[in-house]
Amino acid sequence: MKFSKEYLRDTIYACWVGKNIGGTIGTPYEGQREMQDVKGFNSEPGKPLPNDDLDLQLAWLRAVDELGPENVNSKTLGEYWLAYVKPHWNEYGVGKANMRGGILPPMSGEIFNEHWKNSNGAWIRTEIWACLYPGNVEKAIRYAFEDASVDHGFAEGSYAAIFVAAMESAAFVIKDIRTLIEIGLSKIPADCRVAKAVRLVVESYDKGVAWKTVREMLVEQSADIGWFQAPANVGYVILGVLYGECDFKQSILYAVDCGDDTDCTGATVGSLLGILHGMAGIPEDWQAYIGDEIMSICLCNGHGRFPKSCTELTDCVMNLLPVTLRTSMQDLAIKGPAVIIGDENDFSEISPEKYMGTAFVDAMARRSRYSFSIESVFADVIVSFQEEPVIAPGASVHGKVIVVPHTLPEARQFRMKWFLPEGWQAAGRLSLFTATMGSFNPKLESDRRDSEVEFTITAGEHVEAVNNLVLDVTAPDRPTHILVPVPILG
Repeated sequence: MKFSKEYLRDTIYACWVGKNIGGTIGTPYEGQREMQDVKGFNSEPGKPLPNDDLDLQLAWLRAVDELGPENVNSKTLGEYWLAYVKPHWNEYGVGKANMRGGILPPMSGEIFNEHWKNSNGAWIRTEIWACLYPGNVEKAIRYAFEDASVDHGFAEGSYAAIFVAAMESAAFVIKDIRTLIEIGLSKIPADCRVAKAVRLVVESYDKGVAWKTVREMLVEQSADIGWFQAPANVGYVILGVLYGECDFKQSILYAVDCGDDTDCTGATVGSLLGILHGMAGIPEDWQAYIGDEIMSICLCNGHGRFPKSCTELTDCVMNLLPVTLRTSMQDLAIKGPAVIIGDENDFSEISPEKYMGTAFVDAMARRSRYSFSIESVFADVIVSFQEEPVIAPGASVHGKVIVVPHTLPEARQFRMKWFLPEGWQAAGRLSLFTATMGSFNPKLESDRRDSEVEFTITAGEHVEAVNNLVLDVTAPDRPTHILVPVPILG
């Protein structure tokens, strides 16, 4: 891919301006269960309304800038949650409370979160990953999941984030909305509720069903999980862009008129169409009305400065693109650069088929919902529980340890040691073996020889509210110990 700097700047800026416009139009109607009849802004000119949809992404931008993209994952983003994000609303509060109790992401999005893990807090904050990885859908959805899992685990809220991030990243190089929807659907399970809601809208639109009828169909489809949930609200976004025929004003108004989480639906329609059409696609009167400022509502600004305008935010993203879009040294020597930022666009080698595929969601499906990983320089260690990790005195929980090697091309034995509370016991093999054959590329699923062992943890007579176990994983002739904190609730 070749991007011109002017195109990237215009498109990224339009993404943030569009998000500000849609969020500001939708905010006064947030939580309304009946349909609306919105004509435009209901706010003061030049003063966009504050919106957590945008605020949270400023914290993630800071994480990428300070840590480097390769060190950003659910655990590091969780630390930025605790450091910079004030609200405790719904899934935000559950995720933060779990992390403060010692529960690592993504399990922090699963425990005590049956209602809110299917909600809207994650898919509304995906634009930062799309803008940092334009046209690189696999990277965008990976970071979107790492982000979403902190407060949504492996639930519908995370599927929604993957779906939206895929559309937004692909929209930098593919300009057909139906193709973007298909790309998004290819990244999530076909039987998940988000996919069913999206297909309901697409199929109804193709049959000529009136948009108000489709809105009622989405409400009925999600009646069992209630309001402020991802499936129906993502459906409203797709309803907006299809029935509005990607016209900026009409698409936002259709989405907001559906009610429910209106600031989120309006903002996401605005950002997606901003990426799709650039600033030329945003009407001048709405541009002038909203201005350039970013109004914050949920950041702890005392810890440092965050971008104060869409222009400044765009500048910060542009500053990071040479890092996020760089080609690895190995690929550079063999294939040359994958992305070039220069004077012109060239997407001639991009085809929608290249963006389709279920590899990421297939890998998700192999993970237990009660699992988390610790990364090190030579291997990742995944601890995966068979059931919710809650234990009573004398009772047991079961799981497995999976080791994924990075820079160990040769066959390798790993050794494990448990550090347990007094009176507790761990049963299971304490060594595992990873074998490789021929050439080795740890980034390729086919070349990885992950190994796993099962374990059983049995509590003693004394159980705390949170019991902090530690698993020590080592490889012979390597000095680094991979210390894995394993919290089990009492």
